[in-house]
Amino acid sequence: MTRVAKHTLSGLLVRRAMRRQVIALPKESAIDLCINHMIKYKINALLVTGEGGAPVGVVSKSDIMGAYYAGLPIASPLEQIMVGPPLFCRPEAALEEALDTMRTHGVYRLYVVDGDEDSIIGVLAYPDIVGLLYQYCHKCEYSHRHQEHAGGADKIKRYRVGEVMTKDVQSVQATGTILAAMEVLAAYRFGAVLVRDGEDPCGVISKTDLALAYKHGVGPETAASEIMSAPVQLCRANDLMEDAIKSMIYSDVQRLFVKTADEDTVVGVFSLSDAARIRSGSCHACMTSRIQLDN
Repeated sequence: MTRVAKHTLSGLLVRRAMRRQVIALPKESAIDLCINHMIKYKINALLVTGEGGAPVGVVSKSDIMGAYYAGLPIASPLEQIMVGPPLFCRPEAALEEALDTMRTHGVYRLYVVDGDEDSIIGVLAYPDIVGLLYQYCHKCEYSHRHQEHAGGADKIKRYRVGEVMTKDVQSVQATGTILAAMEVLAAYRFGAVLVRDGEDPCGVISKTDLALAYKHGVGPETAASEIMSAPVQLCRANDLMEDAIKSMIYSDVQRLFVKTADEDTVVGVFSLSDAARIRSGSCHACMTSRIQLDN
């Protein structure tokens, strides 16, 4: 008999995590309208459609940033900046398989098509996967919350933020330009960049901040401090991953900057993408409690 280790995602299907609301715009729509939809629906990308409503591409906040950087008029049509074609999956596909597809192609979302008519019925992104992971781990008997209530010694090895965070922290100075922030984000493919006043973290510039600056006609030579969000959302390297995920979900943010356990030096970034990569919401329990014996 072979012992097969199982992760939290093992056996789960795309339909369990996907969102059924798909936001789309015709390819002739202006970038300005796209930004409005992204802000209104709190999404990082939307589907672009062509003749007869057929999907032809995707516009993400990265594409919006690229248009801003290039000085493209905000009234330009989406077909000038979209990336295509979209990548698809089926609702009955394994969630692990979908995650592997996203990582292999370097994308953050897949569109879910119906098995019979090939019509788009949903979208799957990293936040959806992490949300499902957290639900499972929150209810699990091995959850840190349950172990605390039980009052016994916690013998489960739990993931700490420092084990899974991205350690390469890039930053710009508050007196630097928005253009400099965009160059850092593009070079490292980050979703946000830390803003410092000297050595001290004072804010964050995300692609959402950049999209809003673009929409409101803020010039790229403007100081980074003019559009940054503050304060910086922080956690510590020795915090439980389960607690950090909870903080992101309840604060409606997609990343936390990570400080060392004993001082206030920022040493990493923990994002929803990092959490999805681990395929477990909190600990190594799935490697022991969900082992199956196959004949």
